[in-house]
Amino acid sequence: MRNLIAAKISPYIIPNDHPASQYFAAIKTLVVERKQSQDPEKRQQWQEAIEEVYDLIADEMVTNAGEPSQAIKFGTSGWRGTLGKDLFLKSVAVVTAAILALYKEAETNSALHSSLGVKSFAEMQERGCVVGFDNRFGGPMLALAVVNVLAANKVKVWYAGEATTGALSASVLMHKAAFSINLTPSHNPLEYGGFKYNAADAGPAAEILTDAITSIACDYIQREVVPFLPSSLDLRHPLDDLPEIYEEDALASWQGLIRQGFAKHGIEYHSLLINYCQNEQIFVCIDAVHGASRDYIKALLGDPGSKRLTLLRNNTDPTFDGIAPEPSSTNMQLAMQTLAKQQVPLKLGAIIDPDGDRIRFTDGVVEISMNQFGAMAYHFLHEVKGKKGMVAKTVATSNLANAVAKKLGEQVFEPKVGFKEFKPVINKALVCFEESDGITVIGHTPEKDAFIGLILALDMVLTLKKPLGAYLEEIEDKYGHYYPAKDGVTVSQQGEALLSTLSSLEQYTVGSSLIVGTETKKIAEVIAIDGRKMVLEDGSWIMIRPSGTEPKVRFYVEARDPEGTGLLVETAKSLLAETGLLP
Repeated sequence: MRNLIAAKISPYIIPNDHPASQYFAAIKTLVVERKQSQDPEKRQQWQEAIEEVYDLIADEMVTNAGEPSQAIKFGTSGWRGTLGKDLFLKSVAVVTAAILALYKEAETNSALHSSLGVKSFAEMQERGCVVGFDNRFGGPMLALAVVNVLAANKVKVWYAGEATTGALSASVLMHKAAFSINLTPSHNPLEYGGFKYNAADAGPAAEILTDAITSIACDYIQREVVPFLPSSLDLRHPLDDLPEIYEEDALASWQGLIRQGFAKHGIEYHSLLINYCQNEQIFVCIDAVHGASRDYIKALLGDPGSKRLTLLRNNTDPTFDGIAPEPSSTNMQLAMQTLAKQQVPLKLGAIIDPDGDRIRFTDGVVEISMNQFGAMAYHFLHEVKGKKGMVAKTVATSNLANAVAKKLGEQVFEPKVGFKEFKPVINKALVCFEESDGITVIGHTPEKDAFIGLILALDMVLTLKKPLGAYLEEIEDKYGHYYPAKDGVTVSQQGEALLSTLSSLEQYTVGSSLIVGTETKKIAEVIAIDGRKMVLEDGSWIMIRPSGTEPKVRFYVEARDPEGTGLLVETAKSLLAETGLLP
């Protein structure tokens, strides 16, 4: 068996050479073998081999004293890269130092000062930082490096350990902390690590801040002596020996926040849980895909017991058992199969990504993406809870919410992709959401939060006494049917080169024609705030934009009939082929 294991991983591992080794390629190979093995003893041997490779990655994370393989860059939701190659103890320490430098610089820079939400470096030290991580390998190690840098600079730390993004955001608000650092790459594959920074407003950092962090960190990584990093600093010094470290219960903070926001959103959290736990007509199934939410769900829902709740993929597994850890149609099948076995009238299923900021739903019959659920949430708060106000959705998100808002006589705020873009309307819009399965509500965090989505869905089902699919059908019958889809292509180009390639799409202006299936349709409107969105004369649309988190070009489409969606996808692919990004 040992010879077989060695043969499987030898193409990827070069002894005593971390930079040349492809550790995650080895792990992916071993995960496939573990998954296919029917023999428990052999499965255990494959697992032990996986752990041995992770030991090598841990050593690389500790000993890597060089530069990240890819330049540090904060995108729409933080900095992401390969564990060991990009994110390691030194690199996350340097980025943490860059953040501290930002607070020092802000004392003489009013623009930075305004975005940070604190008056001085000393105020930042006193208010402190909330630190957490998701289920990824090395999370505690990277978080400890961050905490040691903060402690060395006399910054108070609220240490949450493994936690979700939404819960950490709630912690910032409840403790009035200066900022948070979350070591997570969200839904990215198993080889990724990530670093999310939120300022005092607890939402994704504004672009002026992430651009500054990127610039400072790229400068610092080149230096032998880095400001805010003492040369003698031990990045693995234990928490127990550090000053000003406070244990944080992030879920308790989240629960406090939802109760605090009742007057604005109308969600009666306590009574909702009582109703759910006592109601024999409902069954809930949550797929945690091995992520950080797995240890929170029972407490979040009031510990309802097995007759009301089943948790799927709730064991610890940083390999995600070989799946892409995201709320997807493929991953939703397990929850749908589980719900199909239940003999109750009300069924609610959901899948949550590793850091708990994305969620997708099902009632066991239909899948409900955020394109639809966001519009449902808005309608529910507006019409059932009696809360008045606008809705906010990104430009790549379905126009179903637009149709709902129009008939309700309310406004729509429609910025470019990225939850940070909702900052102008936080606590003005009843619901802020984006098609990539992120949502929040008025009176809650300015960060996308799977937990508020789950509680809102539960409230819908129990209040309306109907499955989510039935509620969606009622809304679509009244406000119109919309059929969105998205896809993307991996590209080698980045930055200005990629933008230059995509600029060829600028030839498609208002009045230009696109071939959709066998028809020629004219462009009625062009929206260029984020890539290029071409709205056709029948209300359907195509949008193409570079990803802010991955080396991809994404395209989004929406038709007004189910057949039209596939045709628009083909048109989008044809446009990308014209640019040379698709063969």
